[in-house]
Amino acid sequence: MNLTTVKGFYKKGSPYAKFEIKPPLNPVLNKVYFNIDDADDSDLVKHLFYLPFVKKVELKEGDIFIEKFDILEWNEVIDEVADEIKEILNKISISESNPKEKESISIYAESTPNPNAMKFVANKKLLPYSLLFDKVEQTKEAPMINKLFKHDFIREIFVDENYISILLKENFEWDHKVMEIREFIQNYLRNKGEIVSRNFDVKVLKKKNLDSNPKLSDIEKKIISILEEYVKPAVASDGGNIIFDSYDNSNQIVKVLLQGACSGCPSSTYTLKNGIENILKDMLPGKIKVVEAVNA
Repeated sequence: MNLTTVKGFYKKGSPYAKFEIKPPLNPVLNKVYFNIDDADDSDLVKHLFYLPFVKKVELKEGDIFIEKFDILEWNEVIDEVADEIKEILNKISISESNPKEKESISIYAESTPNPNAMKFVANKKLLPYSLLFDKVEQTKEAPMINKLFKHDFIREIFVDENYISILLKENFEWDHKVMEIREFIQNYLRNKGEIVSRNFDVKVLKKKNLDSNPKLSDIEKKIISILEEYVKPAVASDGGNIIFDSYDNSNQIVKVLLQGACSGCPSSTYTLKNGIENILKDMLPGKIKVVEAVNA
């Protein structure tokens, strides 16, 4: 059986890359996909849209053309994307004869504004909720996290729906560790390893992961709603998370908990004052004076 080969090409500074397929895909099929909802007719294209930097996919003259968002450069991922396309196409071609083939999973490392934090993005959903681990004792029922903590340079691990942010201990630098951690996570998930077991109890991390409170006031509910809609997506793109902690009505101070790459980030003060605080002041006039991080 002749397996597919894929080669990626790009021009420096261009958002577009071409992936040459041999043997080519259907040469008479020319179609553009703008999002995952357009890709009902193509498992390959649907899979590509799970990559966080993919903006548009075009099938043209038997090859694949991808436009990326401006969050990384093609030289960082071109070979990995080519390998992933090849793996998907080859998997499709042999799926009937080899139904137990390992799942096609890719992990991409992205730097964050926090020099001590690295974001590892997956092309699949990891968990339906976010979890923060800062002690190995919390990982009894979290096998992947437990294994990650065996690396003596890891201080904290934050897991969100499709990425993992890892913070280094003091006096360590990322350098070669990025590839080491990326390959570990990718191989672990490809072998269908569990991130957390069925017996994992979220209550173990309740104080740091759950921001639900049945006794919230109306203003607190509005603050949480604003954080969820306007702030969380932005900090998630940098590998972080923000959770409402409290609101003091007498002095109009909002306290939040920063997680993931936001924890200990040198730019977190700027983000709080010029980003989050201004948003809350604009949307809740006369109700907010100061926003503080309880773990700044």
